Amino acid sequence: MTAGAGVGERYGVRVMVTPVWEQVPVQVDDNTTVAQLKHEALRAALKTTAGEDRFVVKFRGAQVLDEAITLGQLGAVPNAPFIVLPARRQPVR
Repeated sequence: MTAGAGVGERYGVRVMVTPVWEQVPVQVDDNTTVAQLKHEALRAALKTTAGEDRFVVKFRGAQVLDEAITLGQLGAVPNAPFIVLPARRQPVR
């Protein structure tokens, strides 16, 4: 395999889904969008994707505002950490 031949190569990233405090591994490639990553993480952790528009994704401490961006454009690497959390803060009871 030559350098640069890794286009489309899949790798794992870690996604913390805060409503259930579960970290799930998601297999992605550089063309995976942030929206697809969020969808897969919610399905794995919550067993549903209902209401996924009420969640946001954070990478390197900042919210990803354009979920159509690919992980390659973000600069994600194997084992990169992401966080999926509710868009609105939940009240503490």
